[in-house]
Amino acid sequence: MQFVDIKNDVAFRKIFGNENKKIILISFLNAVMKLKGKDVIEDVEILNPYQLPIIKNLKASIIDVKARDKKGKTYIIEMQVAEPDGLDKRLLYYASKDYSQQIESGEYYTELKPVIFIGIFDFKFTQSNKHLSHHAVCDVEDGERVIKDMDFYFIELPKFRKALEELVEVTDKWIFFIKEAENLDVVPENLDDEGLMAAYQDANKHSWTKDELEAYDYAAMREQDERGKVELAEKRADKKAKNEIAKEMKNDGEPVHKIMKYTGLTEDEINEI
Repeated sequence: MQFVDIKNDVAFRKIFGNENKKIILISFLNAVMKLKGKDVIEDVEILNPYQLPIIKNLKASIIDVKARDKKGKTYIIEMQVAEPDGLDKRLLYYASKDYSQQIESGEYYTELKPVIFIGIFDFKFTQSNKHLSHHAVCDVEDGERVIKDMDFYFIELPKFRKALEELVEVTDKWIFFIKEAENLDVVPENLDDEGLMAAYQDANKHSWTKDELEAYDYAAMREQDERGKVELAEKRADKKAKNEIAKEMKNDGEPVHKIMKYTGLTEDEINEI
């Protein structure tokens, strides 16, 4: 058995944005927000159900999934494999835009319903060591929440280090699925959640159509291209910084061997500066 990379654009939306298998998204939402009792989500309307993208128009960024429950709450779920510039402002913009567009001018503010943003990041985003964090508007001294209509949940995959045999809570099993499914050969035996089981079934490459696999592979190539651009830019910036340091050290009369030690540049590279 071979599973897809859940972090892939096409895979993420196919699994979490499938209107015919809403149990997957419902289970995930309940697990991430750790909802119990009367707060448990029982049904959702997926606002942008999964549709196979036209390959030539496929976006390089992860396509989010949006849903609304019976209480009118909106859920935005987004997967990011690399941190774009201004991500914190973009998340706030997405959530506030969805919140404000619920009503037209002249309608009552009391009609506004909560918006919950769930970000799944394949990089470290916060200073905390926690792999799952919950952020909201509150009093910075005592934590009191007066403004309750906007919440942010962040899942930071690099901080999740639990092995398969250590998974007990369904929340951890979901995060493990997103991070490690592509490295597994079989469905884990310790699954006791119907939605998560359905997610593994949908992640099985053998259940995908030829067109879906083609779109999946294309998305992976686009993602790799984007990563390559970032890495190249970082290398160029690093090389430029090293050259500047070497230039200053040469102007100060520092010996070549010392410049090599502090910059990592070769003797030929230093002599060319």
